[in-house]
Formats: sequence, C-alpha cells, structure tokens
Amino acid sequence: MIGYFQTIYRGFADTFKGLAVTWRHLFKPSITVNYPLAKLKPYERFRGALLFDAVTCIGCNLCVKACPSDCIALENQKTPEGKKIAKVNWYSIDFGKCNFCRLCEEACPTKPKSVWHSLDYETVFYARNQMSRIWQQGNPWMGTYYDAGEKIYKTPEGDQIPIEEIPSRR
Repeated sequence: MIGYFQTIYRGFADTFKGLAVTWRHLFKPSITVNYPLAKLKPYERFRGALLFDAVTCIGCNLCVKACPSDCIALENQKTPEGKKIAKVNWYSIDFGKCNFCRLCEEACPTKPKSVWHSLDYETVFYARNQMSRIWQQGNPWMGTYYDAGEKIYKTPEGDQIPIEEIPSRR
C-alpha cells in the first residue's frame, strides 16, 4: 500500500517539476525572430548564394577549375577571328550542385572579386530547373528567372534563353 502512495507522490512531484521548468521559461523574453517580417543578419563570413559581376571578370576560368562540385560554367567572348578575349559572354552557377565552399571566391584574382558569396540565405526553389542561374552580357547583376506560366527562362529584360544553352545538372 505504501508503494502505491509513493508512485502517486512521484507522479505529482515529477509533474510539478516539469511545470516549474515550463513556468520559468514562459516569462523569459523570446529569442526567435518573426521570420518573414524580421530577418536575422548573417555573420560576415556567412556563405550565402553566389553572385557574379561580369564587369570585373577577366574570364580566366580559375573559379571553374577551383570548384570541386563542377557547378560553375562560363564562356568567354571571342573576336571575329575566333580568339578569346578577357570578357565573359555568359556565366552560369548551378545551386543544385554548389556546396557553398567558397573556393571559387578564393581563386578569383580580380580586385574586387568577380564571384562572391552574398549574405542572402533565402535560396528556395520550386523546381529543380530553377537552381541554375545564368548571367549574360548586358545585365551582369541579375540572373535568369523561370516563368512558370510559359515554362521558359527569361532574362530580366524579357529575352528568352533556350534551355539547351543553360548548363544544368546531369
């Protein structure tokens, strides 16, 4: 009979211990952020989405060679004679393959860097084919976007890009 009452006592004691912890934390200030309305500022060395600046890029291919995931592709501009010049025709990054290691940024010899990690941590895609971003001459700061209604890639100016020209995951 004593064991019965001890079991009841332990049950109540454990319940009140748990409630004490709950009440203690109930009145502490919140440490979370109301995400869509308020965003956390990432640390300075945060490795977010890659950005590219075609103006400073010299087309040396060091970022392509340094990338262990093989997610970067670029094509240099050519003279009418077919000789490569130090300007980029297009530059592509496949975020589906990128592991955000920052080796491409370290390999870039230009000052300021042509490719760098931003502080953007909202890299959400609705389809696998949206993971590939391509920068073309004329608009180096913006990538392509996927128009779900028309199921084609477009540049911010509205130019269509044939899907065959966009390097994607194999």
